[in-house]
Amino acid sequence: MAAVPRDLLDRIAKLEREVRTIRGRSQIRPALDSVTAGDVVIGRGGQLKAETPDGYRTFIVGETPDGDWGVGIGRDDGTRALTVGDESGTDAQMIRIWSRDGHIILMDDAHAPGFLGRPWMPVPLYPTSAQVTSSTGYLIGWRGAGPVHNAVAYLRLVTYAGAGGGQVRVVMTPPDGVERILAEYDAAADTSTLREVTYPLVGLEYLDYVTWRIDHRTRGAGTVETTVLSAYTRNTFAADEAPSALAPAPPTSAAP
Repeated sequence: MAAVPRDLLDRIAKLEREVRTIRGRSQIRPALDSVTAGDVVIGRGGQLKAETPDGYRTFIVGETPDGDWGVGIGRDDGTRALTVGDESGTDAQMIRIWSRDGHIILMDDAHAPGFLGRPWMPVPLYPTSAQVTSSTGYLIGWRGAGPVHNAVAYLRLVTYAGAGGGQVRVVMTPPDGVERILAEYDAAADTSTLREVTYPLVGLEYLDYVTWRIDHRTRGAGTVETTVLSAYTRNTFAADEAPSALAPAPPTSAAP
């Protein structure tokens, strides 16, 4: 038998051990509970979910069954806490915070980008000494000022006019200083006249500072009194209320 150098046998044995080690490691599956480098991409559909043992989703991201892309954070009882997107029938990608009983308590506006949707915010209006007046020229019955938060203003007024009736007008002054008459109408004599004013805030932006005024006057020998029942801004209810979808209102200067 030919003599085989000892160092050659040692080398062969070492190679065999390395092959066995490599073969063994190839059968070991790495733990799939962490990503130490690179990105995890969910594209072309699909969602990543985190669920409680009871099957309630506490986190979800990806494409919804409605085809919208969104992010959702839920509570361990199955109620929603925060969502981005996840709307059916719109691609607005709204941000919404939900109460524990399922009501939206904070959101942006689906149809008016840049504006707050909820909560609705009050319009600051305060009565003056001329809330009741017998003047035949317009006097300020209510006035106030502040930043706007929502896209649509809503006021609900009631005016009692004595003999001869009266007139009322609602005036807003935006940052450009040019007054806009949002409504001007007659109040019937010897009765109360209820009026609702809805006005999308065309040309304004979130937190623009505006002033509000309600003027009134009598048209006869009696007095006129206007009361503000409601005054607030709200989210748009439909796309046709979005200020950006409407033609800018022509500037108006209130007549004396």
